[in-house]
Amino acid sequence: MPIRPTYPGVYVEEIPSGVRPIVGVSTSVTAFIDFFPRGPVNKATQITSFGDFQRIFGGLDKRSEASYAIQQFYLNGGQLAWVVRVDSDAMKMGTAKLTLDILEIQAASPGKWASDTSRTVQVAIDHNTADPTSQFNLVVREVENKKVLKSEIYRNLTLTKNSPRYAVDVVNAASALIKLPDNSTANGSTTMPAKTGEDVISIVNTTDSGNAYQPLSGGNDGILFDNEGQLIAENHTIFSEALIGHETEKTGMYALDNIAPFHFNILCMPAAANLDINNYKGTYTKVKSYCEDKRAVLLVDIQKNIETVEGLLGEFFCEMDDLRSSNSVAYFPRLQIPDALNENRPRSVGPSGTLAGIYARTDATRGVWKAPAGTDATLVGADLQLKMNDQVNGNLNSLGINVLRNFPIYSTVSWGARTLHGADIKASEWKYIPVRRTALFIEQSLYEGLKWVVFEPNAEPLWAQIRLNVGAFMQTLFRQGAFQGQSRKDAYLVKCDSETTTQNDINNGIVNIVVGFAPLKPAEFVIIQLQQMTGQIQV
Repeated sequence: MPIRPTYPGVYVEEIPSGVRPIVGVSTSVTAFIDFFPRGPVNKATQITSFGDFQRIFGGLDKRSEASYAIQQFYLNGGQLAWVVRVDSDAMKMGTAKLTLDILEIQAASPGKWASDTSRTVQVAIDHNTADPTSQFNLVVREVENKKVLKSEIYRNLTLTKNSPRYAVDVVNAASALIKLPDNSTANGSTTMPAKTGEDVISIVNTTDSGNAYQPLSGGNDGILFDNEGQLIAENHTIFSEALIGHETEKTGMYALDNIAPFHFNILCMPAAANLDINNYKGTYTKVKSYCEDKRAVLLVDIQKNIETVEGLLGEFFCEMDDLRSSNSVAYFPRLQIPDALNENRPRSVGPSGTLAGIYARTDATRGVWKAPAGTDATLVGADLQLKMNDQVNGNLNSLGINVLRNFPIYSTVSWGARTLHGADIKASEWKYIPVRRTALFIEQSLYEGLKWVVFEPNAEPLWAQIRLNVGAFMQTLFRQGAFQGQSRKDAYLVKCDSETTTQNDINNGIVNIVVGFAPLKPAEFVIIQLQQMTGQIQV
């Protein structure tokens, strides 16, 4: 506010510049939704490496298509991802448990992972504490094939609620292996669980420790899969409903609503490719709408049983109409990757995770306005399930389906850059992936960068600030090569004045901002005209 001078002298007043820089949002944060053997359920968890995924969700699992997709994502350049492990009452997953005297212990998450035949979570208690009459030590370890993988030690715990060492609070805040239900006795009680050994901390890495360490039991992975890890036919609907989840309860894909202020740009649900056609359509139709609302791109995996071009262009192609959107993209054929769980034999996987990694790699090296295709868009660690030729490539490309190709020297590459609205017959302005993704990037950046405008006085000073800040953002993109045109006048426009915002708009509390840009479109067809030159005829 203005300074009120009260004495003779010099006064300094800082005047706001009106500059509120708009920062470009991320473009390649990918969300994966599927069944996983362990980890938090119906909660979006951020990971930055495949090592994070192995530690939190258990790594590769033959029942989980997304586990292989995440591996491919990081092999091909992925950086940041959100992972949702689905669960529902109908899936009937069970949590491993153990009761030691008065202390009830549960595995940190449902599933068989904590009570399997080869891998268990074990717990031990001793009274070797500062006050053996009221405190106890709790040791937790994860053991696989008589090898301790991980251990946690909690010293001087108590079951007194108002104590800073209250076992429930201490363990539940720190443990990745177990959780304790709040079943303590009344305040001030010194009741303690019985000890299982004399000094269990000293033998934490000794698997041959008698009965000191007690295993959890009773966990199970539910009813979705058979003993071979295949999705049981009558459970397709159960799995589909778990993948989609409930909006009010924030389960399934709706768990991604809770990652705010963060957001995701790409969504992969490779497990949907294993569903029957009705559940496949129903699942992807809802996921498509969700991605449109979130300004995200959906990478659609073609159904697993579609192994030929004829199968793709037959009845299945007609069923894809409901999936067509400017925000959805499909690739063909499926990929084969070495399966570390099956002696590196080839495993058929959907390409969504691989392509999400290529999107991230291309964005980092060239920008979101560069098509994630071409000789630089190589697929690392993957081969094609079906070899494609130019004629088939041309047919599918004209229908908006991107083809994966294998060329000598260049190896396996992404050879298409169209959305599912990219069929020639549609003549859509969102035909190309980089054009659509650039628009989504600008939309999300402006959406987040202009929130300060809300409740500001709706008049020319505000409009000038908007033009200044949006113009600076667009100029930065222009200098980075994101638009066509040799000058900014040709490349983009920003308009916010009395023409865009009328007095009636002002009366209704509305400020209108018009932002336009000239997108870069990929050179799909390179045409070389060759003419033979002959010497001049001498007369």
